[in-house]
Amino acid sequence: MSDLLLPAEPTQRGIARELYALAAEQPIISPHGHVDPGLLADDSPFPDPARLIIVPDHYVTRMLLSQGIAPAELGVPTRDGTASEQDGRTIWRRFAAQWHLFRGTPSRFWLEQTFATVFGVTDRFGPETADSVYDQISAKLATPQFRPRALFERFNIEVMATTESPLDDLSRHAKLADDGWGGPGGRVITTFRPDNVVDMEFEDWAGSVARLGEITGEDTGTYRGYLRALEARRRDFIAAGATSTDHGHLTARTLLLTPAEAGALFDKGLAGTASAEDAEAFRAHMLVEMARMSIEDGLVMQLHPGAFRNHNRWLYDKHGRDVGGDVPHAVEFVHGLKPLLDAYGNDPRLRLVLFTLDEDVFTRELAPLAGGYAALYLGAPWWFLDSPEVMRRFREAVTETAGFYNTAGFVDDTRAFCSIPVRHDVARRIDAGYLARLVAEHRLPLDEAAETIVDLAYRLPKKIFKIGEKL
Repeated sequence: MSDLLLPAEPTQRGIARELYALAAEQPIISPHGHVDPGLLADDSPFPDPARLIIVPDHYVTRMLLSQGIAPAELGVPTRDGTASEQDGRTIWRRFAAQWHLFRGTPSRFWLEQTFATVFGVTDRFGPETADSVYDQISAKLATPQFRPRALFERFNIEVMATTESPLDDLSRHAKLADDGWGGPGGRVITTFRPDNVVDMEFEDWAGSVARLGEITGEDTGTYRGYLRALEARRRDFIAAGATSTDHGHLTARTLLLTPAEAGALFDKGLAGTASAEDAEAFRAHMLVEMARMSIEDGLVMQLHPGAFRNHNRWLYDKHGRDVGGDVPHAVEFVHGLKPLLDAYGNDPRLRLVLFTLDEDVFTRELAPLAGGYAALYLGAPWWFLDSPEVMRRFREAVTETAGFYNTAGFVDDTRAFCSIPVRHDVARRIDAGYLARLVAEHRLPLDEAAETIVDLAYRLPKKIFKIGEKL
């Protein structure tokens, strides 16, 4: 067993090895991510290494953009259909030539571990070995053992959640269910992500609301019909296996409006006269509405605030959303969440998992909130914070106030299917190291640390996200 990321101090390292061995054998619960469900529904061979590993990875393409290498040169599709690089080997070589840019970054760590543990490629990656690594991975991808469903089995994934819009027809999840892979209690389940029909500042929000009405048969020209349509789609998602919702708002602000006040904002949005302040107020109110709906239908609620979406406007105009143009900003939770918590925070039927891109609030706001409300749990470090160093700091920052059992286990939040086992393995190693320190300092008995690490790796995410439960 490798001592990767385990403590350097010998006593702690020995304890961490024992604890990590317990975690390593646990199945993976992946309750939040963005893998395309069509990948597993179709079970087609993966494309070439570049299109599997580089093109969809905005961690990689944004770093190269910061050094003047345009995403189109790396195969990222353009919005207007203008040319982007199509030759996988050319993309791979361009990436390898800039490998030095990733020194010390989590991206390099994820990729090296993926090469070694998923593909068995141990050559030291760089410009000189680029072709050799490309050829080795290509050869593996051509075999049945590297088809998506075979890898899912090999990765020991018990359940993986994808994320879909209310406008998605869920046909890929229907195919998975027909094949015995999806549906309630299935191995691949969906997550309800309503941002594009809740956020008035989303492109073509009014058009999306109209399509929501067409899908559900409700009159979404009225606020009351709009709420009924959202409730109907939530029922559809539950029937397709969903156990949770996800909300990627700019802030964590919540607001309880009367139906008349909310309806007036809704009408302004449809008329195209809503201001930025109106849009924020409507988002804030809809978080409270979503909490109400979660109490009624049982879906766990996730809040991922704090990303200034499409900050790099040129990148958005050229390539669209989710290609590396987002930037974190500070988020305030204590006052922002108070209206929602006043209404529902002490209701144990609500499970609200909070994430942040601002680690300064771990100790000051999030841990005390989760430690004081029955409805709240803390999500793992996410996106820009998804690194070994921040994972360590997270445990140090929140455990003394919130404990372990107000945290929700690890969430990989990835589009990169082949990185899922690597990301979970890193989280388990970091938790083993943290628990080993508590044992070495005589702050926690070894048997309790052993129970805790299995809880963190497996039992907690399964319980908190209601994996396998009937809603």
